[in-house]
Amino acid sequence: MAPESPIYQALRFHQQGQLAQAEKIYLQILGADPANFDAQHLLGTLRSQQGRNSEAIEWIGAALKTRPRDFGALSNHGLALMAAGRLEEALTGFDKALAIWPDFIVALYGRGTVLLELKCFPEALTSFQKALALQPNHTEALHNSGVALAELNQPDQALIRYDQALKIRPDFVPALRNRGNALWRLKRVDEALASFDAALKLAPDDAATLYNQGVVLADQMRLKEALDCFTEIATAKPDHVEAQFSRGNVLRELKSFDAALAAYDSALRLRPDFTAAWSNRAVTLWHLSRCEEAVESYDRALALEPDLAIAWTGRGQILGDMGRPADALASYGKALAIEPGDKLAWNGRGVILRVLGRFEEAVASLDKALLLDNNLVEALVNRGTILWSDLGRYQQALTDLEHAFALDPGFAWLKGDLLHLRMFGADWHHFNEELAALVAGVRAGDRVVRPFAFQALSGSPADLQTCSRIFAEFSAPFPLLQPKAALAAENARCGHPGKIRVGYLSAEFREQATAYLTAGLYELHDRNKFEVFAFDNGASDHSPMRRRLEAAFDGFFTIRNLSDPEAAEIIRRERIDILVNLNGYFGAPRTGIFAIKPAPVQVNYLGFPATMGAAFMDYILADHTVIPEEEQCYYTEAVAYLPDTYQINDSKRPIASEIPTRHANGLPENAFVYCNFNQSYKLTPDVFETWMRILRRTPRSVLWLLDGVPDYRENLTKAAEQHGVSGERLIFAKPVPADRHLARLKLGDLFLDGLPYNAHTTASDALWAGLPLLTRRGTTFPGRVAASLLKAAGLPELITETPEEFERMALELASDTAMLAAIKEKLARNRLTCPLFDTGQFCRHMEAAFAKMREIAQRGDKPHGFSVA
Repeated sequence: MAPESPIYQALRFHQQGQLAQAEKIYLQILGADPANFDAQHLLGTLRSQQGRNSEAIEWIGAALKTRPRDFGALSNHGLALMAAGRLEEALTGFDKALAIWPDFIVALYGRGTVLLELKCFPEALTSFQKALALQPNHTEALHNSGVALAELNQPDQALIRYDQALKIRPDFVPALRNRGNALWRLKRVDEALASFDAALKLAPDDAATLYNQGVVLADQMRLKEALDCFTEIATAKPDHVEAQFSRGNVLRELKSFDAALAAYDSALRLRPDFTAAWSNRAVTLWHLSRCEEAVESYDRALALEPDLAIAWTGRGQILGDMGRPADALASYGKALAIEPGDKLAWNGRGVILRVLGRFEEAVASLDKALLLDNNLVEALVNRGTILWSDLGRYQQALTDLEHAFALDPGFAWLKGDLLHLRMFGADWHHFNEELAALVAGVRAGDRVVRPFAFQALSGSPADLQTCSRIFAEFSAPFPLLQPKAALAAENARCGHPGKIRVGYLSAEFREQATAYLTAGLYELHDRNKFEVFAFDNGASDHSPMRRRLEAAFDGFFTIRNLSDPEAAEIIRRERIDILVNLNGYFGAPRTGIFAIKPAPVQVNYLGFPATMGAAFMDYILADHTVIPEEEQCYYTEAVAYLPDTYQINDSKRPIASEIPTRHANGLPENAFVYCNFNQSYKLTPDVFETWMRILRRTPRSVLWLLDGVPDYRENLTKAAEQHGVSGERLIFAKPVPADRHLARLKLGDLFLDGLPYNAHTTASDALWAGLPLLTRRGTTFPGRVAASLLKAAGLPELITETPEEFERMALELASDTAMLAAIKEKLARNRLTCPLFDTGQFCRHMEAAFAKMREIAQRGDKPHGFSVA
């Protein structure tokens, strides 16, 4: 190429960056000589620099027709094809160039870059290494070989290459950025962030560096800093889809769910097929309790990627929360068909199988989750709960919960669940410390203990209310969000001219304590004024009691396998005026149904003797003993006071005609028999110590208790010995049918009550059987129930106020046979006439309360407390 030739002049302009002048000359040459190789080749290279890749490919391709073995043209043709995204063709071009000159460094580098784009990382690395062998200071090859090493999971080697590139060129921003990524993967977080900072000082607007910095900050839970990074990118580049998506992720972690949803929606407007955004959007909608929309969002993700197991799993969880167990089970099945190793799906499936009453299958599913990850805390807790609550396998359950607690002491409710379970076994080794931790957690607003368990532990009505409020936020996935007009329409339904329609919702329409108390109530409602309906969340036990209950109602609806909205719709359809919650947080509650507010008036009664702490419950039925008027502030519900007592009793309860002998029940014939038939979780170490003092001071006395798990008997026996009482003086009664249990109660002399949770149904059992009960008035609703019952039975003299008075009275009754006989005679005389067992009178009182509630609702007034005369 002669210095004075036009092509030489054009090349000089080209090399100096004066592209317009070079282009003009190239075109003049081609005008005179259309097949000029140099002009075609160099004009194509110029077009490539201008980003006009199609023209570049065309011009260099034309040149190659003249000289098909020109390795420079082949290489430049490859670069143009690569820039146009035609990677396979580019690779062919570089290979052709290297076949002619194997050491052509431009082609080696270009080939490596294409292979990097094609994710052929080992081959890319080989190509870069060949280039570096020829030119060790090739900055871009050093950098890109680092990228290939990072992709091959060799971040330490990648870091070496980035550092080599930066030693040559300290201002090389991509190397600083990727160096930060490598350091992050090596867990050298501070150095990683410093590398990103260095890159941003050189290029403050570099979105890629800012994005990577945000990712690292988010990984370190420095969420507000990460949010600043992603927000800065999204503001400067609203079409940066990854920044919008990551911004949504951080906002979700910060519990700014509305803002997170908006960010995901922005990402999806940019990329409607962004599967992860649809999936994460579903999680956000779930947090917003917009469960139907969450399922729809998961469905959009699955329409794009049907084999996305994580979406099937998340969908299953939400369907379970919505009370759609069959659909949830199917969704988990889809997840596991795709990914049999999905431990979260096995765990969720176990939860749903429990809801469906398939307990052994539930345990088997959780076994599989734990086989995949023996430290999966949620699965350990779920399995432990089923093993105890549903299958009665105490020791196995205790092992699971203790394992879970060792892994994560802060797991929601676990601290309380574990102490509650230990109380069933009278395991009091660290009782005071564990109780203090629960009280502190409740007062701090933490999810440490469930309200039902806490009732047996706390003597503070304020703490019980706080505990219920914390749990209410968790247990009602459908918040009450009805507009005022809709609520007014609901209340207007109370104005219909017909009878008051009362619905009782329970899981205990069977042989169970709640049914023993309430069966007569359902039968005795005045059908001229009331219609009564059962909404059964349990299962039939096919017992005589079940048949009696089914006959007692005007309508009996099974809702166990219905979703909360489906069950609520049935209640609405039946035009229920007053819906009574007989479970509260006990047993198998359906709080989500009440949260939907399917009835104008909703009442907390009997099953859970405390506030539910939930705005959607309107009233709690009580009496002035269990809730003194000055303590109404501790109840989220308005208090409706019944006269005499709050607790219904059934005057038809049968007592077996054959009275068993003491000998047959393991009781000494001539001993004084103290007894307590409460569930073992109600027994606290201080109450047991009081009982042991009483036994020590009562010659020839024994303590007769309801049998429990083997640990309960063993631990109580040891505790008795430690208090100086022979373990042989503790007698344990096996479970028997209800009528036979009432008959054997006649063998006892005095029922000793406990605190902070009194005898409730067991107190009524004792009094109905003619067994006197001695109680101490507590400081909470559950601790004052026995006092309420004794007043209604005409035996207020058996209510004590202090531990000393309780102990003195127990000793006095054991030593003064005449005094005890007089009390027994009084109880026998009162039994069929006292308010406690007058089911008909109680029913009229409750009906008066219901009528007052409806009257208040008819006026459009807020629920407020009142007393039934």
